[in-house]
Amino acid sequence: MKKFLFSAAMLLVGIASADAQLKLQPNNVDEILKAMTLEEKATLVVGTSRQGSTGGNQTGNGMVGAHADLVPGAAGTTQPIARLGVPASILTDGPAGVRINPTRPNDSNTYYCTGFPVGTALACTWNQELVEEVGKAIGNEVLEYGCDVLLAPGMNIHRSPLCGRNFEYYSEDPFVTGKIAAAYVRGIQSQGVGTSIKHYAGNSQETRRTEVDEVISQRALREIYLKGFEIAVKESNPWTVMSSYNRLNGPFTQESRDLLTTILRDEWGFKGIVMTDWTGQRNTAAQIMAGNDLMEPGTTAQTQEIIDKVKSGELKMEDLDICVKRILEYLLKTPKYRNYQYGNKPDLKAHAAVTRQSANEGMVLLKNTANTLPMKDIKKVSVFGIASYDFIAGGTGSGDVNKAYTIDMMTGLNEAGLEVNEKLANVYKSYKSYQDNLSAAVPHDGWFWGKAMLPELSLSRDIINSQAEESEMAIITIGRQAGEGSDRKEADDFNLTEVEQQLIGNVCSAFHLKNKKVVVILNMGNVLETASWKGKPDAILLAWQPGQEGGYSVADVLTGKATPSGKLTMTWPIALSDVPSSANFPNVRNGASINGKQEFDDFTLHKEDLNVGYRYFNTIGKEVSYPFGYGLSYTTFSYSKPTIKATKDGFVASITVTNTGNVAGKEAVQLYVSAPSGGLEKPANELRSFAKTRELKPNESQTLTMKVSAYDLASFNEATQCWETAAGRYTVKFGASVEDIRATATYSQSKLEKVQCHDVLKPSMEL
Repeated sequence: MKKFLFSAAMLLVGIASADAQLKLQPNNVDEILKAMTLEEKATLVVGTSRQGSTGGNQTGNGMVGAHADLVPGAAGTTQPIARLGVPASILTDGPAGVRINPTRPNDSNTYYCTGFPVGTALACTWNQELVEEVGKAIGNEVLEYGCDVLLAPGMNIHRSPLCGRNFEYYSEDPFVTGKIAAAYVRGIQSQGVGTSIKHYAGNSQETRRTEVDEVISQRALREIYLKGFEIAVKESNPWTVMSSYNRLNGPFTQESRDLLTTILRDEWGFKGIVMTDWTGQRNTAAQIMAGNDLMEPGTTAQTQEIIDKVKSGELKMEDLDICVKRILEYLLKTPKYRNYQYGNKPDLKAHAAVTRQSANEGMVLLKNTANTLPMKDIKKVSVFGIASYDFIAGGTGSGDVNKAYTIDMMTGLNEAGLEVNEKLANVYKSYKSYQDNLSAAVPHDGWFWGKAMLPELSLSRDIINSQAEESEMAIITIGRQAGEGSDRKEADDFNLTEVEQQLIGNVCSAFHLKNKKVVVILNMGNVLETASWKGKPDAILLAWQPGQEGGYSVADVLTGKATPSGKLTMTWPIALSDVPSSANFPNVRNGASINGKQEFDDFTLHKEDLNVGYRYFNTIGKEVSYPFGYGLSYTTFSYSKPTIKATKDGFVASITVTNTGNVAGKEAVQLYVSAPSGGLEKPANELRSFAKTRELKPNESQTLTMKVSAYDLASFNEATQCWETAAGRYTVKFGASVEDIRATATYSQSKLEKVQCHDVLKPSMEL
């Protein structure tokens, strides 16, 4: 008996010894999976950021539970399994830079991150190579601060100018969205860290974002709201995709197998993991069965639910194993698995230079009467507007960055050698100090991060008139702020406030009486009403929210150190009511009650269908304030030699761009296509490619080439559930904007081509 017990004990020791030697390796994922207990599997698919919490919808970020000490202020983690060599991984917010805590207890060091231009500004560069370089800089900070994945880029469509998070997103157009996102992802992931493209999908509003059902037709969903994600998945292979808070045509996106498996994996070939947006406990088993691999931020209740439902048979072990295996494969790619020795010292100075350059190129010159800009022979300027002295680098919420500084307009102009009128500056500085003291006494919501916009200061006519006497030019900065958790309003937000209207009007009147110029700077991340006032100033520069170097970047463009080359990636309408989605968007009208459900709280109907942005305005010929693709320069460009060369799968278009002006500059060329008549109803023009020149000297030329596949030309036919590229003659248009076509050519598609899709995601309500 003793001999038997001794043998049994030795056998157990042998098993334990063998188990101790089993560590996660690229070639043993299946073996690791087999060795894992149910409890370990359940733990691995649930994040650890709020372990101990009982659930509830958790918005925002910042770890408060297990492993919070790994990278303080990061958004979340995965759970390590030490006995099998499975590391934790760290997820950090983006997309305008890394979001972690700048200070740590008992630590005299600082951990500031670079504040890069917001998504709208990057997209308006129309420069994929530049965006990739920005991505590399951000990715380096992800790596050197000990993180594994940046929760970015944001890729939702600008359905309405009122969406609170539009600053994080790129465009009203899915092609621009996909291409810019793919460049951003490639840049970040070149540093050996990952991205999480978000918010997949249909997260077009912040109002009731965790519950609202976004009801969208299958065609609009495929062509507008999913297409950008498809492009990014196929062209950049992001490590992860983040499923959004909202419902989509019925189910939560996080519980939609049609969205997360059928389309994302089966049709597009995505190989990474899907993680939830930062949601509390829902139906965790349904999320796993849908193909949602990782639940963030993670609670113990979710882990226990998985264990219980596997034991009861409600959740199959095979479904859980699929998610666990994908997470193991993801972890093998991470710096944590490689045991990368990060130094917490990225090159912030070099990254600031990247920020300044990218911000310069994303700014859009909207107006420039009589060559007001660049400023010439100007010494002393009067700088109006509170945003000039309290410059807004980025939006609020998880897209904010804890940066060391923000360069304001005063600092930027002074560096450029301009004298800012001190009398006026002191008025604004005193006002800012007063407002800051008021703000300090009012606590923000727990997850409100970023700079709140101060109310504009009303100035007397006497002050303005005296400035017109003393200074040679006026600069007015109009600021706007928006962000996570709420949508904008029309009054005093999309539209100017009464104080802002008076400021622009009075300054223009006073300075114009003295034959002096006025420039308006727009410091914001979203669209503003301009039609009612844009005739007054001499120049308007859309600076966006350009990151921490913003004041320098604006001064670079104002003084001609940089030539503006940014162009709009969204339409600027004359009035909010002109935007088709305004009939069905929160904060525009009161919602109706249908079958006991409240519009905008329980559901939002996308009745405008494909009529998003220029697809609507350009097709019906409706006047806008500034069209999609619009942007001025300090030089001029001509387009010549348009050519189309058919390929086995579409065509290659080329155009020669020549700088016909007097200063060096870059030009973004947009390729629009008009489809043959007949068949599916389509917009008059759709963007199918774009390219940007290098900086061309006066009289210098460059030939740009753009490849377009037959699939790129396809539209989605709900009747056949196919992407269809119609046969016939396509008109190919080379444009400086959608309304400024400079050259045309034609392409003939010899036969109808189809790509079959699954019949999924039908609208949950009548549209």
